[in-house]
Amino acid sequence: MSGVLVSLGPEICRDLDEAQRREWLETNGLGGFACSTVAGLNTRRYHGLLTAALHPPAGRVVMVSKLEESLLVGDERFELSANEYPGAVHPNGYQYLRSFRMDPFPTFLWQVGGLELEKRLFLVHGEDTLVVQYELRGGDAMLELRPLIAFRDYHSLTRANEAIRREVELDTPGVASIAPYDGLPRLYFAHDGEAESTGNWYFYFQYAAERERGLDSEEDLFQPLMLRFDLTAKRSASVVISTKPARRAGQAPELRAAEEHRRARLVAGADDDFERRLRNAAAQFIVRRGEGHSVIAGYPWFTDWGRDTMIALPGLTIAAGRPEIARDVLAEFAANVSQGMLPNRFPDAGETPEYNTVDATLWFFEAVRAYLDATGDEEFVRGLMPKLAEIVDWHRRGTRYGIVATADGLLCCGVPGAQLTWMDAKIGDWVVTPRSGCPVEVQALWYNALRIAADFGRRFGDPDLAATASATADLAKESFNAAFWSDEMGYLADVVEGSQKDWSLRPNQIFAASLPHIMLEPDRARRVVQVVKEHLLTPLGLRTLSEDDPAYRPRYEGGVWQRDSAYHQGTVWPWLIGPFVAAWLRTDGDIAIARQCVAAFRDHMNDAGLGQISEIADAAPPHRPRGCFAQAWSVAEALEALQAVRARDREPVIA
Repeated sequence: MSGVLVSLGPEICRDLDEAQRREWLETNGLGGFACSTVAGLNTRRYHGLLTAALHPPAGRVVMVSKLEESLLVGDERFELSANEYPGAVHPNGYQYLRSFRMDPFPTFLWQVGGLELEKRLFLVHGEDTLVVQYELRGGDAMLELRPLIAFRDYHSLTRANEAIRREVELDTPGVASIAPYDGLPRLYFAHDGEAESTGNWYFYFQYAAERERGLDSEEDLFQPLMLRFDLTAKRSASVVISTKPARRAGQAPELRAAEEHRRARLVAGADDDFERRLRNAAAQFIVRRGEGHSVIAGYPWFTDWGRDTMIALPGLTIAAGRPEIARDVLAEFAANVSQGMLPNRFPDAGETPEYNTVDATLWFFEAVRAYLDATGDEEFVRGLMPKLAEIVDWHRRGTRYGIVATADGLLCCGVPGAQLTWMDAKIGDWVVTPRSGCPVEVQALWYNALRIAADFGRRFGDPDLAATASATADLAKESFNAAFWSDEMGYLADVVEGSQKDWSLRPNQIFAASLPHIMLEPDRARRVVQVVKEHLLTPLGLRTLSEDDPAYRPRYEGGVWQRDSAYHQGTVWPWLIGPFVAAWLRTDGDIAIARQCVAAFRDHMNDAGLGQISEIADAAPPHRPRGCFAQAWSVAEALEALQAVRARDREPVIA
């Protein structure tokens, strides 16, 4: 067993506000997942016990929203669930919760009627299969479970309708199955109790997080059947809910043991509990795509994105001791290079990948470099050389969206209506931070990619690539320092377009001091890092805009327009802590500051997404976590920063 990852007591579990703002996550390696709150109260349309990826890792469908649970002790009935309805929360099962832990599975312990009931649930890796186990301690009771199903796209909501097929098949002992709508898989409920068909709609579930986000927030759910378990003689109950007809409740212990063993292997070799939690979190983003692997950008609503994948890949795989996964992902994306660009998004099955980012392809070079440094796998990288040379050639000649190296060696980009950098918020036709021209981090990445290409060219027998990339890099370095640096400002411009320079104080310049190959002299790099620390550093990452800027937005809240317009206008991004720590250590910053930057995430992993790191946070204190409660590059960069700090701590002191 990999041990307890998170442990919460009654002071959190029985406080509805605290319990419902903490979310747990289970994933199955296919893009499917389960998630909800510690209170058992669903606050998002994305909450559910079984969300299956029908076209892995996409095509997600919320199949089972939740299980309504009742424990009957003598003549008393205790409702263990919690739901928000218009004007009320009912029932209030969280009031009986004594503890919640992840060990490594989400585990709930209720105290009711002098008894204790423990529930443990997990997803089986590589299957759309949920296992739920209950154990009673201290007396006799009956357990009733009422599954509530949605069977809809995970971005949508269900309404009561007559199209639903109500029939429940009960012919196989210990198995009930349903097929409520055409075109979706049949779902099997394997159990060691008794089942009966019901067929009731539950109305008007309210999802507070959706309401806060200005989105539709009401849903109806269908209860197709009831499961009953007599816990008098047999003190446990098991339910295995799956799209696989062969699963049986008696397999629950075996499936649990296999999952515990698999997860223990993922964290083997971690130095302490913090690293173990980060490695466990990292594994939740790795999914199958075709015969290879990909990376889910964030749960609960993102799929796999090229930019997020390339940024997160070294941390999620190499730093987590799984370089073979990095190789798979790099090969998968390399196979989809088009006009010198990596896809930024793999849509659902049958759709064309989208190539709409300037930086994902440049991050690809850095991911390949990190893989080679970690593994020495020259054969694999040698096989990528034609793709790398092709990418450099396309960028020098020009590719989509005006992405082209100019005569001064810089890489510019931009067409009206397109958002090409990681600051990519767009509302209708309005690009909030268009950053057309030459963005600062794109220059840092371009230079780094060119130096990597030149190194590879020399190492793997491509002298033309080595010469071209090296000459372009030399030119870019000279042009960059002339165009972006200001002694008066003491930092780098965010975007240069012709004679126009944007001096908004943003974190993008940190990459000019953090990447392996940088264009800045040590003094300038040190000044950049100090400015970023002074104006942008928070306990949860870097702000995206200085508080002194008129466009600064302190909170990420409200409807779609309000949130998207604040997304990169101050909002904190935890993933930026990785490059900040790298740059801080590179410029001889105090190791104690770096330790503090990393340690802050230890506490954060007990908040918001339990055992995870959030996508974003408010710019203003107390920096409330926002966005996705589990974000791949946030976890990856925290893990890399942790390892960078430990590596520095292990360096010998020279008197």
